[in-house]
Amino acid sequence: MELVRKVHGGQEQRTPDWLQRPGAAEAGRRWGLIRAVYAELTGMELPEVMPPRERRTVDCVLQRRGEPPRMVEFDETQHFNRYRAITLRRYPRTMRVAFDRGAWLRACDAKSAMEGGGFARPKPPLFPQEDGRHRQRAYRDALADLLPAVHGWLPTLRIADLEVKPWIYDRGARARIADLLANRL
Repeated sequence: MELVRKVHGGQEQRTPDWLQRPGAAEAGRRWGLIRAVYAELTGMELPEVMPPRERRTVDCVLQRRGEPPRMVEFDETQHFNRYRAITLRRYPRTMRVAFDRGAWLRACDAKSAMEGGGFARPKPPLFPQEDGRHRQRAYRDALADLLPAVHGWLPTLRIADLEVKPWIYDRGARARIADLLANRL
């Protein structure tokens, strides 16, 4: 993440309040879509106000002078699974994203077995079922992608570990991350 900060630039900020516990008020025009995503992930109805336990943060928020803020998320292998594929397929085709939606879907579809243990445990009250943490992660990733436009922010920049692992510690990594960012932004 440090290399992204150096190349992208801007001042670091904290996770916005509207993403920490987003309900109907924070979701605005995306509320119907968010409810549909949640229902498909869980088979349950999403409450209009989130329970206090549902706070979350993102990896990084950067704001460059003269631009709205942008969230930056680093997606490790546990972010790619059938639940994340469900959320990605729900995105409006016209929605701007700062990652390769097709590559994310291919990675999700290619994964045959998900991580177990703590990566899969139930996360009540919103995700009380088996694979609760996987479902929660997919839902939260979707919120970080769907809500920025509602609040005048730039699309969330996503970087997958699978795309940078082969070279991130090599000489020339800064130039490669600059190329990656130039293609996404």
